[in-house]
Amino acid sequence: MNFKRLMTGALALAATGLLVTACSSKQKANSTGQVASKQVLDWSYLAELATLDPSKVSDAYSGDIINNSMEGLYRLGKNSKIEPGLATQTEVSDDNLTYTLKLRKNGKWSYLYSGVKNADAIIKGEAKPETLGITAKDEHTLVVTLEKPIPYFKLLLGFEPFLPQNQKAVEKFGDEYGTSAKTMVYNGPFVVEGWTGSNLNWKLNKNPNYWDKKKVKLETINFKVNKSTTTSYNLYQSKQLDYTTLSNEQAKQLAKDPAYSALKQARTTYLEFNQTKESFKNLKIRQALSYAVDRQELAKNIVGGGSQPSLGIVSQGLAQYKGQDFAQAAKTTVGVSYDKKKAKELLKEGLAELGQDKLSFTLMSSDDDVSKKVAEFIQSQLEENLSDVKVSVQSVPLKTRIARGEKGEFDVQLSGWSADFADPISFLDLFTKDNSYNFGKWENAE
Repeated sequence: MNFKRLMTGALALAATGLLVTACSSKQKANSTGQVASKQVLDWSYLAELATLDPSKVSDAYSGDIINNSMEGLYRLGKNSKIEPGLATQTEVSDDNLTYTLKLRKNGKWSYLYSGVKNADAIIKGEAKPETLGITAKDEHTLVVTLEKPIPYFKLLLGFEPFLPQNQKAVEKFGDEYGTSAKTMVYNGPFVVEGWTGSNLNWKLNKNPNYWDKKKVKLETINFKVNKSTTTSYNLYQSKQLDYTTLSNEQAKQLAKDPAYSALKQARTTYLEFNQTKESFKNLKIRQALSYAVDRQELAKNIVGGGSQPSLGIVSQGLAQYKGQDFAQAAKTTVGVSYDKKKAKELLKEGLAELGQDKLSFTLMSSDDDVSKKVAEFIQSQLEENLSDVKVSVQSVPLKTRIARGEKGEFDVQLSGWSADFADPISFLDLFTKDNSYNFGKWENAE
């Protein structure tokens, strides 16, 4: 179906994201199910791609492209329903520790993951790779042994890090593997074309070798990065785009447009403090900055689109716990409310503990319109509510922000996480001591 979509940029400090999107009534398939003769979509992104290597991906935009051009043992359908991917059949042992998977004839596998027997020990150099709990029983049968039952293991098998790597391609391209469309091979419904590693437009073309190609109707999806929602909406209006994200102001104006509707996103956005720096090792300083931000104002009037202040790091609506939304059951009670008086008191105490009378730092954000507006709002809140705080905003491309985050080259950054699968551990594991995406090095044993 050829269609046009409007989508709000869903980003808010500690807020569950909401994406707003819809099919235009002019271009919907008719009631008989007839599809448009030209199966091409023109799509707008807010950020550039970082990589096509599933073992290195850490941003949602690159993840979307990888998920559309590669496929794992399973694929996730509507409402995260598990569907066969490269695995056609799975037998699980009575103790839930051994998975025997029958593979499609062109399926290959080569990746490690925590929870698989000896994976953590191998990563730490404490065990040999050949002890990994993954073996090929024969050419088309894979056996995976776990260290303990993992209820969401099949969901993991549909997640990017579990996508197969083609050994010949990895060895051929070496360090260049996945850094451009030409240094990658694909086993999914589409093939990436035209991405050089730094350009702002590329294509997904239908993969003629995909095992389920009969169900793939689209021939091409054209992607173009537009960091300005004004620019992308103008392109949308001139019919050069079928889909665009919207700012809060645009969303309010277009709320009654038939092409506008909402899709919830399991995402939480937060301030990440670099705790290798003395100022941010101080708990009172971090809490003071948190209490000084009005999340209600941020979610409603800066981001919009139904975004809401979060109850903790896990997004609302992701999972249930004893009949209750997990986010509600595990909600945070300290630091997430708006309390100017408490913020001032904590800042004063924290600065005294540090032997300082002022606090100055740089807040780094991505350089799309929505991220910049959120960062500027936070800057304004902190400086207005805490007279002894000075904040400089630095907006950089998403790829650069992630690279600097990995190296610890930041004071505070506006960061976010989208659930990789429908289990709270996808969020909670992010802040464990050894998680590679815990850029701020926060840790709390309890």
